Amino acid sequence: QGRLAESGGGLVQAGGSHVVSCTNSGPAFSPYGMGWFRQTPEKEREFVAAMAWGSGNTYYADNVKGRFTISGVTVTRMTSLQMNNLKSEDTATYYCALRNRAWGDGVQNPPDYYSWGQGIQVTVSS
Repeated sequence: QGRLAESGGGLVQAGGSHVVSCTNSGPAFSPYGMGWFRQTPEKEREFVAAMAWGSGNTYYADNVKGRFTISGVTVTRMTSLQMNNLKSEDTATYYCALRNRAWGDGVQNPPDYYSWGQGIQVTVSS
């Protein structure tokens, strides 16, 4: 079964910008959309952002709102996460995943996503 693959991880200075991307090689597919999460060894996996394919609606965690922007195109099966004004607390392994249910309650719940990528490290140096 196809999985998602993240790319673009790396080391970034605090206050800088960086982009990570997610490609879906298939055959897994979601009619709903895609989300981004992140995790550190000290914390559980947390929601970052998500995008609904049909409406184009986007969703953000409060701690990234105004700094991060998710974009994507259904046809290309890709999303990108533009991260601006990065902070040391943004250091994490970033994962993308497909949405497995209609949008509504639970936008930020990891169980509502599937076909997770292997994750990619983004480190913000202060």
